[in-house]
Amino acid sequence: MPTDSLALVDIFLRDLQDRICAALERADGGAKFAEDAWTRAEGGGGRSRVLKHGAVFEQGGVNFSRVEGKALPPSATAHRPQLAGRAWTALGVSLVLHPRNPYLPTTHMNVRYFEARADGADPVWWFGGGFDLTPCYPFDDDVVHWHRIARDLCAPFGAEVHPKYKRWCDEYFFLKHRNETRGVGGLFFDDLDAGGFERSFAFTQAVGNGFLDAYLPIVEKRKSTPFGEREREFQLYRRGRYVEFNLIYDRGTLFGLQSGGRAESILMSLPPRVRFEYGYAPESGSAEARLTDYLVPRDWV
Repeated sequence: MPTDSLALVDIFLRDLQDRICAALERADGGAKFAEDAWTRAEGGGGRSRVLKHGAVFEQGGVNFSRVEGKALPPSATAHRPQLAGRAWTALGVSLVLHPRNPYLPTTHMNVRYFEARADGADPVWWFGGGFDLTPCYPFDDDVVHWHRIARDLCAPFGAEVHPKYKRWCDEYFFLKHRNETRGVGGLFFDDLDAGGFERSFAFTQAVGNGFLDAYLPIVEKRKSTPFGEREREFQLYRRGRYVEFNLIYDRGTLFGLQSGGRAESILMSLPPRVRFEYGYAPESGSAEARLTDYLVPRDWV
């Protein structure tokens, strides 16, 4: 691996954050991201950017972080005990967008790099990331487009890559206590070091760069769809599932909080408004009931 691996990833991620924020501001048509630059006592810091009260995005966050420490938290060493006691650096860009229109899906994207070092030993490193789509009122052509972009960006890296990471996404973004997926999937990968640093970095770049190609056409198609109070109430209810997943299962949330990360930045993924309702069941045959058919893994392309 190159001696300047951290610098190479840092440059890409900062530029990715800039490009995504600029594109989302154009798509929203007026609202701007506000930036909080922060540092942490244990080492490192980041740039948290949040857009609120936009015409398209009720709230969205696009965060860059580069944090480091002398010892990893339990969530990071539970399955990799060989990392215990190593100094580490973690870099990433993570975004979550909560649209105003219930017909425009919520989405998440993350790309990250981790490196752990010890005197007299080779660094341990890997990449991870992916993107997924969470509609309330799904449209088949939107979902097919989303998965085609995911498939096509994986294609140069081998025929087995897309099926593997598509399946991993379906399995990871699954609410066991609800027996449903969080949405309609996408890509998820972790612990990627196969083929060496250059190849793994190139794939991670392809995922980060491919996100706007996957999401912006859906924004343009759905952002102006008429909706009423019924659709809005259903959107707020379904956002509750997003909260449940992020606070119960999401490894990134757990790692961030256990490693002393900035809570405000870690929890920016939560929606600005949400509701919970005991025993809710959609009316049989309704547009709301139709969503259930999409919350199971399916091959879309």
